[in-house]
Amino acid sequence: MSHQDPHKSMGPGGIQPRVITELVEELARPLSIIQQQSWLSQEVSDDWKLANVTPIHKKDYKEDPGNYKPVSVTSVPGRIMEQIILSAITQHL
Repeated sequence: MSHQDPHKSMGPGGIQPRVITELVEELARPLSIIQQQSWLSQEVSDDWKLANVTPIHKKDYKEDPGNYKPVSVTSVPGRIMEQIILSAITQHL
């Protein structure tokens, strides 16, 4: 969790990455418990599935919808859990 970029955008939950970075010691255990329960139940919190999607202009004419790419900003706790899972899978492989 301490590797979070404090300048990244906050997700739909309204939690700024800077807050997570500053409270890493206090939040590590609760997030670990939530992740473990999610793993055991094979369900992910609906809040962690939400995303703010913004169209970003790629090239050419701005009037053409095909010239945009969607960028999704997901919840900060969800991003942290994704990083932890990715790290575990990568180490396993």
